[in-house]
Amino acid sequence: MHLADEVLPLWGAVQLESGDPDAPLPYWAFAWGGGLAVANYLREHPEAVAGRRVFDFASGSGLVAIAAMYAGASAVIAADIDPFAILAIGLNGRANGHRITTLARDVLDEPPPDVDVVLAGDCWYEASLAERVLPWLRRVRAAGIDVLVGDPGRRYLPAAALEEVATYKVRTTTELEDLALKTGHVYIVTEQ
Repeated sequence: MHLADEVLPLWGAVQLESGDPDAPLPYWAFAWGGGLAVANYLREHPEAVAGRRVFDFASGSGLVAIAAMYAGASAVIAADIDPFAILAIGLNGRANGHRITTLARDVLDEPPPDVDVVLAGDCWYEASLAERVLPWLRRVRAAGIDVLVGDPGRRYLPAAALEEVATYKVRTTTELEDLALKTGHVYIVTEQ
């Protein structure tokens, strides 16, 4: 994976390249706790995606999409709204010998994708996003699509609406997280 060690130099480079002094944090250059938890889960439970079509929501670096490919997914679509993330997904996919289809748009107002499994790592870091993600994931689940969520216990995680299926100790960067070793949780979205 092409990942950064330090956030500030990269963030400054993104601001310079984009001409936007308020450019968002380059989240796509780091492995986050929820994504690492889902990746570990797929390594231990490849049957969750093996031979199935997978949609990696808010893919970031593409870590979870790549883990799904290694676990035997028949096809993976990685979606993100950030054009830098789309580039990172392509680079990281190629570095791992996998071609991952990317989708560069906000899908939360769209119908569920035509897939078998949706993976969603680290989607609960801000209130406005969290308010949109859970209803969409519930529509996805109601359409008969399996949903796996990964999160290290963020403030806006709707834990009461999810069922925990696994936990993992995951190593993250203290550049972005408060601890180098976090507990990443994997959940399924249950039917209401």
